[in-house]
Amino acid sequence: MSFQAYLDNVEAKTGKSAEALKAIAIAKGLADERGLAPGVKPGAVIDWLKGDFDLGHGHAMSIVAFIKGKRT
Repeated sequence: MSFQAYLDNVEAKTGKSAEALKAIAIAKGLADERGLAPGVKPGAVIDWLKGDFDLGHGHAMSIVAFIKGKRT
């Protein structure tokens, strides 16, 4: 599955784009415009996405990668 397919599936499941999820992560203090917030480990973001949006590990990891700057 391509990276974009993961992002598309996340949006289909949550109703939120990767950019919207990044904005929520920033508001929660888990990320900033450059990537993960200082001191925040990927597991914290994964736990949030699994808990609040019922995402699986792979789909949550795609959002972590998006937050960190991956686009392709």
